[in-house]
Amino acid sequence: MNTRITNVAISNEIRPYRIEIPQGELDDLNHRLALTRWPDEISGSGWNYGASLSFVKELAEHWRTSFDWRKQEATLNEYPQFTTTIDGANIHFLHIKSPEPNALPLLLVHGWPGSPVEFLDLIGPLTDPTSYGGDAADAFHLVIPSIPGFGLSGPTTEAGWTVSRAARAFAELMTRLGYERYAVQGGDMGAMIAPELGRAAAPHVVGVHVNAATIGFVPFGQVEEDVLATLTDAEKVRLARLGHFMQERFGFNVIQSTRPQTLAYGLHDSPVGWLAWACELFYGFGDAVGAVDRDRFLTNLMLYWFSGTANSSARMYYEGAHDPLAWAPKDPSPTPVGVAVFQLSDVAIRRYGEQANNIVHWTEFDRGTHFPAIDAPDLMIGDIRAFFRNLK
Repeated sequence: MNTRITNVAISNEIRPYRIEIPQGELDDLNHRLALTRWPDEISGSGWNYGASLSFVKELAEHWRTSFDWRKQEATLNEYPQFTTTIDGANIHFLHIKSPEPNALPLLLVHGWPGSPVEFLDLIGPLTDPTSYGGDAADAFHLVIPSIPGFGLSGPTTEAGWTVSRAARAFAELMTRLGYERYAVQGGDMGAMIAPELGRAAAPHVVGVHVNAATIGFVPFGQVEEDVLATLTDAEKVRLARLGHFMQERFGFNVIQSTRPQTLAYGLHDSPVGWLAWACELFYGFGDAVGAVDRDRFLTNLMLYWFSGTANSSARMYYEGAHDPLAWAPKDPSPTPVGVAVFQLSDVAIRRYGEQANNIVHWTEFDRGTHFPAIDAPDLMIGDIRAFFRNLK
C-alpha cells in the first residue's frame, strides 16, 4: 500500500496500514530535484526576502543525494499504523499502546506543515516511562493521527474541513477505538483543534495541553496602552514577536486563506517549491534556522509530497478564514487546559487564553521552538506528564 490515498466506503472499519512508496515515485522525485530551475537572489539578503537561496539549495542537494527515505520509511513502519473513514474522509493514525494497564489514552495532534513525525521522540518515554527513568503512573496509550487532508490521511475531497470538523472527527476516532476517557495535546493548528475537541467532547476529555498556541491565546489588533502597561516583560516580548510575525511572516497564511488553489500548482508540481514554502515555517522558523533535524524535516515533507496533500492541507486555512463560527466568541470551556510556552517562537499570553479556556497549568521555558517535540522533547515530555498527572 502506498500513500496515494483514496476514500473508501463509509464504515467503522479500522484498516492496518503500512507505508510502501514505489521506487518509481522516488526516482521521479530525484529527477525533479535534479532539474530544478533556480531563481536569483540579492547578494547578502539572507532570509529577509524569504527562504535563503543557499539554504534551500544545500537542503535540496542533501534531499537528492544523501537523504535515505527507505531508512525513514522503515522507522515509521515500526509503529502500528491504521486508517479509517470518518465523515467521508480518510484518517491515518499511529496507535501505540502502553505496557502499563492503567495508562491514560492521549491524542497527539500536529499542526501545519507537520505530521505524526513530529512526535517520534515522545513515543517511547510517554508509552513506557519506566524504561526511560520515569514513573509507571505517567504512562499513556498514544493515538497520533494525521489531520484530514494532511500527509498520510490523503487529500480531502470536499469543502468544509475546518478546525471544528477535524475536532469532531477525532472525537469519533477515539470513540471508535473504545476510549471513553482520554487526554489531548496539540501544537500550532493542533492547538486550535485540541481546545475544540475539549469543547465538543467535554465529558470524555480529561484535559487539553497545548503549545504554539495562537488563536484564542493572543490578541488580534491594537492592544490598548493601559493593558500594555500591565503585561510582564516576557509577555511584551511575545507581543512584539506576534506583531513582527503578522507584519513580516504572515504571507503564507494570507495566501492559503484566500487563494490556496493557485498556490497548489507550484507546491504540488515542484519538490523544491514545496521545500522552500515549508522550510520557512518548519525548518527555519525565523529565529532558529536548523533547530529541527533536517532528516526529520525531510521525512515530514515526503509524507505530503507522496500523498499529494500540499493543497488540501493549505485549504484548511481557507476554510477557517471563511468560517464565521471560527471567529465567533467562544463559551468558556469546562475542560482543564495546560499551556506550554517555548522561548524562541511562542506568543501565547495567559490573560487572553483565560477568556475562553479553563487554564489550570501554565509553563514558560527558556528554550524550544515552534516544534518542541523535535528540538526540546525532554521539556515536552516533562510538561505533558506534569499536567496530566493530576487529571488521571
